[in-house]
Amino acid sequence: MNAHDTLNRYMGECPLIAIIRGVTPGEVEAIGDAVRDGGIQIIEVPLNSPDPLHSIERLAMRFGEEMLVGAGTVVDPADVARVRDAGGRLIVAPNSNPDVISAAAAAGLVSNPGYFTPSEAFTAIRAGATALKLFPAEGGSPALLKAHLAVLPKDVQVLAVGGIKPDNMRPWLDAGAAGFGLGGGLYKAGQSAAETLDKARAYVAGLRP
Repeated sequence: MNAHDTLNRYMGECPLIAIIRGVTPGEVEAIGDAVRDGGIQIIEVPLNSPDPLHSIERLAMRFGEEMLVGAGTVVDPADVARVRDAGGRLIVAPNSNPDVISAAAAAGLVSNPGYFTPSEAFTAIRAGATALKLFPAEGGSPALLKAHLAVLPKDVQVLAVGGIKPDNMRPWLDAGAAGFGLGGGLYKAGQSAAETLDKARAYVAGLRP
């Protein structure tokens, strides 16, 4: 299964990515269970979290192919191999670094780099991005996304990330967003699994028309 098919498999089930920044290896499995039980099947551990590769490894071992697990805030191409070796299959970045994107593509991993302008978007696509992450979405608008989608290749999926709440997803979906990355609105460091489950369920409910 190639990277596009992998992403489509999980996005087709639920087009949300849980960003669990600040999670620790000791709690990551309980948080991962909460995310899954809430209906979300894609999870990223940002590399500026405590011991992130250990957390990714624990999630990958726990869920296998049940969830798409990987790393966020990947800004160094060398980290791509480390994430892969830990069992991660997803590389998310805040920027459009062609070296990170091409390293992920060469490793057969899903690459979801951040962009904000059409120039950055086309740079990312040329480097082999699987999908794009409009970031920070709260700095733009659904109208901005719609304008971008008018010029981007039709098969490129764009996720909105930044400032997304359960009650503000519909305008983005109507503008053409393929899904969302959920950060602080879903999880904050130290948050309980029970609270994470409640928030995940609220976001999944927010997708409904």
